[in-house]
Amino acid sequence: MQLTKEEILEKHLGGKLSVELKNTLKNQKDLSIAYTPGVAKVCLDIKENPDLVYDYTNKKNSVAVVTDGTAVLGLGNIGAKASIPVMEGKAVLFKKFGKIDSWPVPLENVRLENGKTDAKKVIEAVKQISCMYGGINLEDIAAPACFEIEETLERDLEIPVFHDDQWGTAIIVLAAVKNYCILSEKKIENLKIVVNGAGAAGIRICDMLKNAGAQNLFLVDSKGVVTNSRTDLNPYKQKHSRETTLQTLSEIIQDADVFIGVSVADCLTKEMVQTMNEFPAIFAMANPNPEITPEQVKEALGDKSYIMATGRSDYPNQINNVLGFPYIFRGALDARARNITMKMKIATSEALAELARDPFIPEEVKQAYNREFKFGKNYIIPTPFDPRLLEKVGGAVRKAVYSKV
Repeated sequence: MQLTKEEILEKHLGGKLSVELKNTLKNQKDLSIAYTPGVAKVCLDIKENPDLVYDYTNKKNSVAVVTDGTAVLGLGNIGAKASIPVMEGKAVLFKKFGKIDSWPVPLENVRLENGKTDAKKVIEAVKQISCMYGGINLEDIAAPACFEIEETLERDLEIPVFHDDQWGTAIIVLAAVKNYCILSEKKIENLKIVVNGAGAAGIRICDMLKNAGAQNLFLVDSKGVVTNSRTDLNPYKQKHSRETTLQTLSEIIQDADVFIGVSVADCLTKEMVQTMNEFPAIFAMANPNPEITPEQVKEALGDKSYIMATGRSDYPNQINNVLGFPYIFRGALDARARNITMKMKIATSEALAELARDPFIPEEVKQAYNREFKFGKNYIIPTPFDPRLLEKVGGAVRKAVYSKV
């Protein structure tokens, strides 16, 4: 699928969002109800009983998409203004797939003198605007500040807070790994897993996989394998450091079952792939250009059995956060959850894995992609256009909220 710059810009002209009215505004009576004097009665009711804000405003179905523009897609630190098209895109996905009203909240002047995120300023800004929203989706905020921001807001606010770059990718990856284990007849506790990229996504992928039983996992950052002997690690990387003399990606990838890339383009070579274990899984998710292309993996492995996934929509097995965040928030908002817990994240991952194994494929999915789908090496996770996701995943999240187990 080839996209030209002209058609991309045309689709973004004027932005991708607008506000629509839920009630008619045709005459004097409508105006008096929607605004003054009628609205004053609603305001006073909420003043007397603040919980009524969920009944008489859009709070119960709204999410703020908050960023400071320090870690945008594969573009990096491009600033708040330049991040707006991505935040609008996120809001489009919330509406299309989760039926949730969301709005971009790009924050300027929340940087330290060195240009990095000032976590305290972001936290304070989000607290100030949180009364309007039913949930906060943190987006494209660089590590390690993003960890402190999410943890503090999750503790202090009474609405769900979710940093999609941390947990969204991790949840989808876990679903894909679960189905890889079924197809390869391997157990997660026996896998050798290499996670290349130790930012927000890489750290949380490690957390999710270990929570699910992974035991032999290695994290690699831009300086090499994260080992116990290194003195340059932040606390989040230290949690996943290992005792090993191997230092480079090319060394640690040997005999690995699973490669998970959330790093940079072209860092995994065909030669490295050839040193992996039998029936490997290569999840190359750098955007827009992956760590290695499906074509290169095909050249490296030929007719051998393997599973390939990317973060792109023009290849099979797209591991993308859109499979998670609209439905996680849908379930959380419906259940009036205060937090998005690990139980809810695991429930999401399991629901996604199960849906991919369902032999029934809706016609909408076949038409959207113009191909057949069957659980196997080219279909290990659902597609974003599967209409069952809303109830399957949203329902699993709601059940996790209400479950006492």
